[in-house]
Amino acid sequence: MAKKYRIRLTGEERTGLQDIVVKGKEAAHRRRHAHILLLADESADGKGMKDEDIAAAALVTVRTVERVRKRCVEEGLCAALERREQKNRRKPVLDGEGEARLVAIACSSPPEGHARWTLRLLADKLVELEVVESISRETVSKVLKKMNLSPGRAKSGVFLPERTKNSSAQWRTY
Repeated sequence: MAKKYRIRLTGEERTGLQDIVVKGKEAAHRRRHAHILLLADESADGKGMKDEDIAAAALVTVRTVERVRKRCVEEGLCAALERREQKNRRKPVLDGEGEARLVAIACSSPPEGHARWTLRLLADKLVELEVVESISRETVSKVLKKMNLSPGRAKSGVFLPERTKNSSAQWRTY
């Protein structure tokens, strides 16, 4: 079957790709894609190898070679070297402003009848203040951990009281 997407590089493009492959200062996926494009080049200076041979030489699958070749033809050389942006990624529940509100609430005094803030209380307070529509305790925990306010932090004052020091004897080395 004839190839649908054929790569024909100019001398300048070829030199740029060779620099990427040889110097080794680029990210691994960029080097790998540049190597694939150099092997797939069907111009006078190129090798014009089959996809199976390119896949074996670049240590990738044939499908990867096909995708890089297609992307180079349709979107250009620069797009073929880069990774695709992920479109199915979920948006974070709390943005920077929401995280700041959570930390401010966690550092404030707890509600009446409670000695300290719990993850459940913090999540309920964020919903009550309409910072978010809904949020899980696990998300609250991750944000607090990121802000070094996780449960058990000695200086956070948010969750646990300070632990008593270890009373066992210290070992001495002579």
